This record gives sequence, structure tokens and C-alpha cells, in this order.
Amino acid sequence: MIASIPLLVFVVAAYTALALVVPIWLDSVLFVLPLLSGAVLPFRGGDLLLVMGLLLLCVEIYRATSSSSAAILNHVLSLVVFIIALIELLVTPKMASMTFFLIMLMTLIDVITGFTVTISSARRDLQHSS
Repeated sequence: MIASIPLLVFVVAAYTALALVVPIWLDSVLFVLPLLSGAVLPFRGGDLLLVMGLLLLCVEIYRATSSSSAAILNHVLSLVVFIIALIELLVTPKMASMTFFLIMLMTLIDVITGFTVTISSARRDLQHSS
């Protein structure tokens, strides 16, 4: 059952909680990354959530290659996470940011990729078994 939980739910939940409780954290610079050019790249709280989301999206895409019943449940739950994130974006003023829009877009990519990879894998399995 725990393998069925979409990992991006943690990013959506973290952003939602932070936006409602301590919204200033999302825009605060947490650290800076010095670049060879001499410039510095500031990392804000929202940026850190985006990086975490991208890493978790990679894991979700890898997990989509499985066709187990846990993977199917994961796809359905990923769709639920996307719908919740979309509703939050549309109706909650504190979620109206480009950062949350990109997180919501990651959940959509997770849904599309999950179903696409699973269907492709199932077709390939059917062709090889014939």
C-alpha cells in the first residue's frame, strides 16, 4: 500500500501547508549558490520545493515502468493529487504563484507519463506473449 502513494503528494502538501501557515518562507532566500561567473544563485523556499518535486518526478517516472496492482493504484492516486492541486491553484489565492503552478504541472506530467508508460509496457508484454 505504501508503494502506491504518489511521491509528489508530499511536495503539494508541503507547499500548501507553508503557503497557509508561513507564506514568507516560500519567498525567503534560504541559501545562495556561488557561480564561476562571480554571480550568486539564490535559492528560496519555493525553489527548493521545485527541486525536490523534480527529483521525485524522476522517481515517479521510474516507478511507472511497473505494471503491478500497486502501480495502477499509484496512477489513480496521482490523478487525485493532480485534481486536488488544480483545484487549490484555481480557488485558493495563496496558491496563485508560478511555483505552485509548476508543482501542479509536475503532477500532471506524473499522471500522463504514468498512464502512457504503463499502457506502452502492457502492449509490449502482450506482443511478446503472442
